[in-house]
Amino acid sequence: SDPRTDPWPLVYSPLPVTLIFASYLLVVALGPFLMRQQRPLELRGLLVAYNLAMMALSCYMFYEFLVTSVLGNYSYLCQPVDYSQSELGMRMAKVCWWFFFSKVIELLDTVFFILRKKQEQVTFLHVYHHGTMLFNWWSGVKYVPGGQAFFIGMLNSFVHIFMYGYYALASLGPRLHRYLWWKRYLTIMQLCQLVAIAAHSSYNLFTECPFPDGFNTAVFLYILSLMALFLHFYHRTYIRGKQ
Repeated sequence: SDPRTDPWPLVYSPLPVTLIFASYLLVVALGPFLMRQQRPLELRGLLVAYNLAMMALSCYMFYEFLVTSVLGNYSYLCQPVDYSQSELGMRMAKVCWWFFFSKVIELLDTVFFILRKKQEQVTFLHVYHHGTMLFNWWSGVKYVPGGQAFFIGMLNSFVHIFMYGYYALASLGPRLHRYLWWKRYLTIMQLCQLVAIAAHSSYNLFTECPFPDGFNTAVFLYILSLMALFLHFYHRTYIRGKQ
């Protein structure tokens, strides 16, 4: 593990993140049952504040990833992890931690769906993506906080700016729904992100790059699983749905 990030909150041991994940699965399993006799909660003010806060956090992380990579002259083809205590190395490690922590916060997306009795939104894709990203980025921050991983965090933060912007508008109520015609293009943006990450990770499997091949292989295989699930979602929602 990286001695710089090893003692940081939620990183020092797999136990905290495992307990968070177990609690998340418990909420997913029992939440609909507990809400069965309850009226759906509206949560409009809370949702607007939450989505705007997540949008702001995504802007901050995208800025930090971009600026740090530019100042450090990071390569988009091969970038080893800077394990030093240099200012740029620590800055990149810190924004990687914030990106990991944002995945912890994003578990609230599912909680809000359940409280609003929007169970149709809690799909396998939704739970799989939220749960696995938690462990993926825990291992990333613990072992390789920076390097090639910066590209994934930067790209995902950029996409999440638009995603949480969309959610913020949607949470304002039906009167704004006519302005949300671009949901389909948001899904296309997410698919383009996955293709870019798959290309970025697979490139280093065929070149000499001092970044662990095990991480690139794991990222590549994981992204393929997400691409299959997102393509299925796109076909079901925008192609078969219209038919």
